[in-house]
Amino acid sequence: MDTTSGIFLVLDLTGTFAFALSGALTAIKVVRLDIVGVVTLGMLTALGGGVIRDVMLHALPPATFDDWRYLAVAASGGLVAFLFGRGLDRWAMPIVVLDAAGLSLFAVSGALKGLELGAGSAQAVLLGAITAVGGGTLRDVLIGRIPAVLTSGLYAIPALAGATVLVAAEGLGVPELPAAVGGAVVCFVIRMLGVHYDIDAPGPPGFRPAAS
Repeated sequence: MDTTSGIFLVLDLTGTFAFALSGALTAIKVVRLDIVGVVTLGMLTALGGGVIRDVMLHALPPATFDDWRYLAVAASGGLVAFLFGRGLDRWAMPIVVLDAAGLSLFAVSGALKGLELGAGSAQAVLLGAITAVGGGTLRDVLIGRIPAVLTSGLYAIPALAGATVLVAAEGLGVPELPAAVGGAVVCFVIRMLGVHYDIDAPGPPGFRPAAS
């Protein structure tokens, strides 16, 4: 897929907004921060994975710093969360849904950009997963929490699955939009099933994951 196309841009910016909301709301729920802290953590969650991806691909400067829309969308998501994030008990499930949406969109857009810039199939799948989990990992480290990708239920696995579906579909010649939508839907469904049924990724024999 052409990473300058409208489809790619919509996927990337929608994922950016969803992750900015999710990151900022998570920051508000876990730690008490002022407007600068909330917006900063929202932007870091939204943009961190894409920056890591672009650096790994030597796509410099990263899209975040080459296109003002990424910063504007990420900042807007953080501001929306700051202004309307009261009553956090009722935001528990919306945070999870937004996070799953961002995870799905970034897994697909990250894999697409990897393919466009010449990465192999396996590398593109990994780049999709890194794009999806990178920002949330940076956010969790900054607020002093073990990253969700290492401790929670199905998180990296849905991103890998969604990116794999996208890469496989592209390899089979499936049109770009259905391939992207299919990969995102697979990632989202697996992530939400994991949340609903409290499914954890496999651990070592006898391992009992800590309560999140």
